Amino acid sequence: MALGPRLDLRQSQSLVMTPQLQQAIKLLAASNLEIETFISEALEANPLLDTGGPAEPGEPERIEIAAPAGEEATADQLMLAGGGEGDAPLDLAAVDRDFDTGDGAGPSMRDAEWGAASGSGGGDFDEMPDWEQLRAAEVTLAEHLEGQIGALTNDPRAAFIARHIIGLLDEAGYLGASLDEVADDLGVELYEAEGALALVQSLDPSGVGARNLAECIAIQAREADRYDPCMAALIANLDLVARGEIERLKRLCRVDDEDFADMLRELRGYNPRPGLAFAPAETGTVVPDILLTANAAGGWDIAINEETLPKLIVNRGYYLELNAGATNRESQSWLKEKLADAHWLIRALDQRQKTILKTAAEIVKQQDGFFRRGVSELRPLTLREVAEQIGMHESTVSRVTSNKYLACARGTFELKYFFTSGVASADGEGASSAAIKARIKALIDAETAKNILSDQQLAEMLQKEGFDLARRTVAKYREAIGLGSSAERRRAKKLAGVA
Repeated sequence: MALGPRLDLRQSQSLVMTPQLQQAIKLLAASNLEIETFISEALEANPLLDTGGPAEPGEPERIEIAAPAGEEATADQLMLAGGGEGDAPLDLAAVDRDFDTGDGAGPSMRDAEWGAASGSGGGDFDEMPDWEQLRAAEVTLAEHLEGQIGALTNDPRAAFIARHIIGLLDEAGYLGASLDEVADDLGVELYEAEGALALVQSLDPSGVGARNLAECIAIQAREADRYDPCMAALIANLDLVARGEIERLKRLCRVDDEDFADMLRELRGYNPRPGLAFAPAETGTVVPDILLTANAAGGWDIAINEETLPKLIVNRGYYLELNAGATNRESQSWLKEKLADAHWLIRALDQRQKTILKTAAEIVKQQDGFFRRGVSELRPLTLREVAEQIGMHESTVSRVTSNKYLACARGTFELKYFFTSGVASADGEGASSAAIKARIKALIDAETAKNILSDQQLAEMLQKEGFDLARRTVAKYREAIGLGSSAERRRAKKLAGVA
């Protein structure tokens, strides 16, 4: 058989993600604050875009869920109440299959594409920060200090008082409350509070737990084995150091010029605010993307937070003015491109609103008990269940619920919060892990010092309530919510004076 080149004609099918579809997926995964930044960039890049103020009632930024009594509307029916400029729903299911499953098992498409070219959508995500990384949890000063307590003392009473003192420290690591107040609050002797403070002051970083600057510097000097009488005199007169009274300080410290220069050099090497090296204890306020309120009919009103999301429109008057002056082909082509970009971005944002509201409506329907009666009614829910109900792919639901927050009467929650694993229960429906944790905490909070429940007793009590839980599972949930063992709780309650 002779070998030689030849031409073959073959047909094949493949999925291709257009730049606009990539941009739409990024818009879907972004939070309202990220969208606000994106819209600002789009307004600067496209002169035909303009802001039209907040959306009017009845548009797709707001939907209503009827009360559970009576026939319950589907999520699709809820969406029919709003109009808009959007085309047919953006179907992301076909292009999502090769990127992630929506359950966290695979890499997120958002992570893979965040820096990719965004195409002709009127703006660009390339320069936007990694919001997930910015929100990554960091170790706070309190967490760092509490992690050292167990290694330094075996006395649970001293550890309890020390942890209380750690909770009173400010961001710089200073104790603002007096030891008398600490002792009175805990009902302990003053010498016990002093011992616990000494324990806190021995922790890393050196200088934490001080009540003033002089004590902070003195702690660090002792740690460096440099707290001699001369250094003690210098630290006791820091006000003179600030005023620059060098001669007076040398007389008080009884040192010559060379020794005094060494002492000042060492003094400058100490950290006056040791706690600032750690993350602040409180992060910035979360701005909700979705607002949930109860209506007069006993149902729910769900709305997009319009304060962080301006409505875009096409400036028709400016377009006609530019079109009249576009005399050459290049100008007309540029104007048509900008007009197409503006229309596409408006449709993409409109579709994003519909998808978010559609998903949020289904979550509210599934978790209606939580919004009415609390976390004990939080039921197990998966991305697949919501995706099947609203006719979308799991990965689309995953993107919609990422970095999106819902504000209701019970607080502000990330949409991911409502997706929880479950355990078997007597009614066959199951209970969420969050509801189980809340029930365990309620049982433990009701304990007295004379009647502390063991993990086995907790498991038996929960089994009587219909939850099929083993002792090890109860112990795992108890530790996950930060509650100690029965022996630790007994000592803590006796220390706190709980009868």
